[in-house]
Amino acid sequence: MTSVDAVELGNLAFDLMRPRSAEDLISEADFDRDERLPYWADLWPSGLILAARIAEERASGRRLLELGCGVGLVTLAAMHAGWRVVATDYYEDALRFTRANAWRALHREPAARLVDWRAFPSDLGTFDRVAAADVLYERPYAALVANALAVTVAPGGDALIADPGRVAAGAFVEACEALGFTVARDTRPFEAGAIRQQITIYALRR
Repeated sequence: MTSVDAVELGNLAFDLMRPRSAEDLISEADFDRDERLPYWADLWPSGLILAARIAEERASGRRLLELGCGVGLVTLAAMHAGWRVVATDYYEDALRFTRANAWRALHREPAARLVDWRAFPSDLGTFDRVAAADVLYERPYAALVANALAVTVAPGGDALIADPGRVAAGAFVEACEALGFTVARDTRPFEAGAIRQQITIYALRR
């Protein structure tokens, strides 16, 4: 079962299709194998803030890699802004929803790739920008995401990582600085009903 959420990013609006209930997607076998949970199926505040940030500027055909695309909101915002996007996720279903949402909204699809950060592929190439939203929710992800950036951000490129204060955020910044990135912070408020969060966008440059 699916539902459709209307998402507004300033003057930009998308109707995003996603699974009606993420809980219905939980697989005991997947969790027992690698503690996998279907976080991809929800729309998270960090994703909304990052998508709005990316939609603010035009890209003119530059290349963008999204780590953990979920149902595709950040990818759609980037495609609309003119980026040539490669969307990646750990779930095949996330890639299916991202491609479907891109086709529904923009009548074209991004390149899409199944990626496991623990066995990061060596053939993705480098990108003018790498983007990710709310991917630091487990401590091991600090090093995994930092190492992914080290091999995918092109010289002179940047990365935008949006985070609401997850457990691995501090270690992630330290890991990125050790790899030679400079890190700037832009904190933006998120409010929706009873939800109040401060989302930090970490802007990293080589």
